[in-house]
Amino acid sequence: MNPELTVKKIFTASLAAVDPVSALKKYAGTIVADLLKQDFQRVFIAGFGKAAGQMAMAVSESIGADVITDGVVITKYGHAVSDDSRFTIHDSRKIRVYEAGHPIPDENGLKATGEVISLLQKADKHTLVLCLISGGGSALLTLPYDGITLDEKQQITQLLLKAGADIFELNSIRKHISGVKGGRLAEIAAPATVVSLILSDVIGDRLDVIASGTTAPDTSTFKDALNVIHKYGLEKKIPASILDVLNRGGEGLIPETPKQDNPVFNNVTNMIIGSNPVALNAAKHSAQALGLDAEITSADISGEAKEAGKRLAEKAINIRNLLRACIPTARRPDGRQVTSDKKKICLISGGETTVTVKGNGKGGRNTELALSFAVEIQGVRGITLLSAGTDGTDGPTDAAGAIVDGETIDKAKSLGLDPAEYLTNNDSYTFFKQTGSLLITGPTGTNVMDLQIILIE
Repeated sequence: MNPELTVKKIFTASLAAVDPVSALKKYAGTIVADLLKQDFQRVFIAGFGKAAGQMAMAVSESIGADVITDGVVITKYGHAVSDDSRFTIHDSRKIRVYEAGHPIPDENGLKATGEVISLLQKADKHTLVLCLISGGGSALLTLPYDGITLDEKQQITQLLLKAGADIFELNSIRKHISGVKGGRLAEIAAPATVVSLILSDVIGDRLDVIASGTTAPDTSTFKDALNVIHKYGLEKKIPASILDVLNRGGEGLIPETPKQDNPVFNNVTNMIIGSNPVALNAAKHSAQALGLDAEITSADISGEAKEAGKRLAEKAINIRNLLRACIPTARRPDGRQVTSDKKKICLISGGETTVTVKGNGKGGRNTELALSFAVEIQGVRGITLLSAGTDGTDGPTDAAGAIVDGETIDKAKSLGLDPAEYLTNNDSYTFFKQTGSLLITGPTGTNVMDLQIILIE
């Protein structure tokens, strides 16, 4: 099979394993049992994230639309409408679906969050709240802390993203300048029973980090948030109102986010229904079914994307060289040397890298990783990489990522492109658009971080 088609097929299999509809339906029986056992008088749906629309549809189909009293869902632009005829949830009058900005929160997200809060404020001890949480929820569910404007929150988000802050650092700040994150949504919903069904987009599946831990106890503090500001030297760049809130919180003048011992979590259950390791295992099984020797090498790829690309390329080249050294050879009657056995290996990894933006180009962490990888394997035959976001969106682009091999850079240079220049300018998307190497899937309806699939022959 063609290497490019092979890695695409493996990627598709991994996405199917973390499809939010099938993943959520596995828990439908538990939800229905709780409904019958506790005799709830009302059922509210509160969803936020890139997969929120699909998750809401799955809940509606599983427990029955007639059981649902009311609901509000917030998802990213372009994710509320699907050509898939299953997504009838968007015609439901009981669940209102809003689209908003990601990764930078916007006015629509602010308004939609107000709807979520209004809904949860109606909840009482006879209410079951089903929270449907997926990647992107931090930006989509947005309510700046008192004294902080939406514009100021947008500014700090952009500064942190450009500085290369990882999701843990970014969310430690988000939680402490928000009225709904870091467990505060659970406070709003109390005393209702809350069951959060979560698609994890965080390494290690930490509940307090996924979507900034809206219904989970917060392990971070105001001082942790201030440490992130100091680490990236942003003290003089961030809005004064945000620095003031963080400083006052650090001095104990503002209440901390709710912690583990807070009684608001007595009636809260957080359940992870899909994650990166699930996608990785599905990719491995798919590769094995195609006759490949498959191995999951890492579930925590992180750090700078271009550095991760170099490390993965070095590993791939070393394995290829070992294969070549181990494969027995023979000579044909015409004297040509041939291999008597062809072995194919598939290396699979996942996680989420970062990009420190220094240029003014266009690209995401997956295309930057792929470009760095392509530079390292230039001219090396038998290595193909697919690096892509499982949500189908790589940074501020319409691509999921890119597919490269040992010929990618030679092709680019024949077009007059300088890969080093594009890397320096953080312009990997533009580079791959010209070489035809972009992987464009459209919104996948799920989000469990990124996958790298390397085929070595």
